[in-house]
Amino acid sequence: MKPNYQYEKRQRELEKKKKKAEKEQKKAATTETPPEPETVAPQDKP
Repeated sequence: MKPNYQYEKRQRELEKKKKKAEKEQKKAATTETPPEPETVAPQDKP
């Protein structure tokens, strides 16, 4: 039985597509919720 190269190629393409979609989703999630500015508590000087 000979290997099915088209099937293997398709699986690799699907994996790349899946990773790319996850990366874009993660990027979109971080864009929607921008990091809150760090509030520095004012320190009293003696």
